[in-house]
Amino acid sequence: MNVENYALACRYLPSTYIEQGKQSKKSHENCIKILLEHVYCTCSQKHLMPVSLEDASWRNTGVGEREGRVISPIVVQRHYGSGDITAIQPKAAGSSLMMKLTNAMVLDAIRIAGIRSASSCIVVPMATGMSIVLTFLTIRQTRPTAKYIIWPRVDQKSCFKAIFTAGFEPIIIENILAEDELRTDVQAIEKHLKSIPSEQILCIYTTTSCFAPRAPDSLEAIGKLCKEYDIPHVVNNAYGLQSSKCTHLIEQAARCGRLDAFIQSTDKNFMVPVGGAVIAGFDDNFISKISQTYPGRASAAPIMDLFVTLLSLGVEGFKDLLIERKGMYRYLQKRLQQVASAHGERLLVTPNNAISIGVTLSTMPTKHATELGSMLFTRNVSGARAVAPGVSKQIGSAVFENYGSHHNNYPCAYLTAAASVGLNKDDVNTFARRLDRVFRKLIKRNVKRCSIEKIVNEKLHEVDITRDDVKSSDFSSQEDDPLDSLQNRISLLSAKNSMDNLLVDSKSSETVSTNDSNSDAGGTDTAAEKGTEPSESGKVLATAGVTNQTDNSANISIALSHASGTV
Repeated sequence: MNVENYALACRYLPSTYIEQGKQSKKSHENCIKILLEHVYCTCSQKHLMPVSLEDASWRNTGVGEREGRVISPIVVQRHYGSGDITAIQPKAAGSSLMMKLTNAMVLDAIRIAGIRSASSCIVVPMATGMSIVLTFLTIRQTRPTAKYIIWPRVDQKSCFKAIFTAGFEPIIIENILAEDELRTDVQAIEKHLKSIPSEQILCIYTTTSCFAPRAPDSLEAIGKLCKEYDIPHVVNNAYGLQSSKCTHLIEQAARCGRLDAFIQSTDKNFMVPVGGAVIAGFDDNFISKISQTYPGRASAAPIMDLFVTLLSLGVEGFKDLLIERKGMYRYLQKRLQQVASAHGERLLVTPNNAISIGVTLSTMPTKHATELGSMLFTRNVSGARAVAPGVSKQIGSAVFENYGSHHNNYPCAYLTAAASVGLNKDDVNTFARRLDRVFRKLIKRNVKRCSIEKIVNEKLHEVDITRDDVKSSDFSSQEDDPLDSLQNRISLLSAKNSMDNLLVDSKSSETVSTNDSNSDAGGTDTAAEKGTEPSESGKVLATAGVTNQTDNSANISIALSHASGTV
């Protein structure tokens, strides 16, 4: 930094702190001079980040209990220094300046994304859930008797656990099903506002970014209610900063009603490592109060990651990312439509969700719907979520029916995928190709199982024995003739074992064939993708599986014939 830059820095920090930073920089320049005079030059990350060198703790003789000492040189290179959330540190002028600049750049990015009236923000070294907790605890200082938080349901654990962690009770608002889309029940929220004293309600806690088929909450309508009933309004905008739909909702809620703070993740919106969040709002004093609520100091690593990333992107780079994401949403929608149509499925109609896309899984059994998600994961597809009815989950004292679907009675199973910032066409094409293959495998497996079930049921019917009789019989009935009783029990047990083996062999032969000729691990194209024949070993194993199935089928016939007394 030159003399002019030091003078500009005095606008943000006291001149005494800047002077100490100048001395630190001068000391470092002397070290570089010595290195050059001895014809030995090294380039460390410290040299590449001049702002961090303004921290006096790099050269101080510290005699306090907190002197920024770090024993590992690798950790030093990663972190450079540390400081309080927003407080200016006498011994960390460089880190303090970097923090101020980062907050200013992030606020500019928020405005570029569409929330133009946002007035203040802070970057905190915590993920979204804990940042929401910090916001709740700050509001409690002005509403000490509050014990409830009104929360329209969204099936995501960390955002809900934030309510319990902060020490409050949730009032869960179930969503309304409108065709495929789940929307906010604003009338139910207003009903609670009328029946509960306002001082007992901490805030209304809404969500923008979420998995389909849920739509973002009706922020404008809720914002008006918050203004009318004088209730704080906090928004979980976890990955909504990248969506113009979500940012527009936040801007409208603040303009037409009340919105106190909105919280978003740094890694989901700016593609930096996990561990940071941005708390922003429209009242400088309130955001400042949140920063003061944070106890003690914190690592500067998340702030530095974001600082470097924003400098690397620039304004135009950030704008380009937002535009590219919109294009990728449309492309992902197109490719998923192609795959869904090929297998008798369709896209869920969720016009208000501009990030996540849902595909029905109505043509397959529930078991296959959940299996589809795990099959995608083993093929190196992450982020896709397969949701099937019937799953209950308890979080804290609350029990959610059909957890994952945001609704107690969503009518079908489905798969979701999201077009988030950084997604590219190669990602979409690979996902669509592997999803198509998984669909084909599950359909093939279902046809084979149905065929086996038909054979078993037919043979059981021939001897007037139901499938349940074979599966659940404890063989404890007593016959007049002990030998006949023993013969029948042995025959029924043999039939049961043969039937079970037939189903197991069917599944194992499918698995062996899959592992041999259609492995996706590593992300490379396989013979199946290229349209070539499977390996000979795969054919042999598959043939062996068919032979085993035939043998077991014969065993069932013999065993059941014994049971009926025909042999």
